[in-house]
Amino acid sequence: MNYRHAFHAGNFADVLKHVVLALIVRHLNAKPSPWSYLDTHAGCGIYDLEGEQSERTGEWRNGVGRLEGRRLGDAAEALLAPWREVIAGLAADHPGGRLYPGSPEIVRRMARREDRLRLCEKHPKDCAALSEAMGRDRRVKVVEIDGWTALNAWLPPRERRGLVLIDPPFEEPGELRRMADAFSRAQRIWPTGVYALWRPIKDPADTRAFLDAIRASGAAKLLRVELLVRAPSDPKVLSGSGLLIANPPWTLEADLRAGLPEVAQALAQGPGAAAVVETLAGA
Repeated sequence: MNYRHAFHAGNFADVLKHVVLALIVRHLNAKPSPWSYLDTHAGCGIYDLEGEQSERTGEWRNGVGRLEGRRLGDAAEALLAPWREVIAGLAADHPGGRLYPGSPEIVRRMARREDRLRLCEKHPKDCAALSEAMGRDRRVKVVEIDGWTALNAWLPPRERRGLVLIDPPFEEPGELRRMADAFSRAQRIWPTGVYALWRPIKDPADTRAFLDAIRASGAAKLLRVELLVRAPSDPKVLSGSGLLIANPPWTLEADLRAGLPEVAQALAQGPGAAAVVETLAGA
């Protein structure tokens, strides 16, 4: 995968990540107390799907493009609703373009006045673009830093509740092992936070090793969520993506079980497309 997320913005992996992210934020908003959001690899914040990088790959056409103007069943639409609302709001603010919100923009648009966002991005150009996208929003702090470093230094937040999104580029060998180790350390520091760990799905052996490492972390509550657009067969081909969610909101599992299978079929690219929703710990 290419670290510059603009090549992949709005693809099927983004759909899973951002739909679940918006659902988690909606749950956080159900309580009046403020929350904190930490994004370890934030990217640019907003992406132009008609820009050179997005057009070069065209991946968004098999992601958000498949769901534009398409109505699914009630359970699937309930999952998609918060995400769709953010996309619609961004489009209303920028008529005439085709923009897609990354995770920072989704959370920023859903955050309340008292909530706080801390966004990490180590690529200088992407960090500058992220700062521009976030504008002068006082709730948001953008830092040009390696997110792994921030994860160790910035937990626990003063709000004592909130969400950490760990979404590395997976360009270097051993990134899954690094993520498992980093999560294990982080949840010992802040065991009550909600964590969402995103990963690509290519090699089933890598998936098994990662899940074993996460189980060994000792986290009390873990939910495995995956969306496959085809059955994994070639370890060089992205067949799907997954999220490991620690301390998931209490209705999230049931909501995903009800609606995610239809979303997976809507995004299918070959035989074996499916959704996986499984409790790994804390049943």
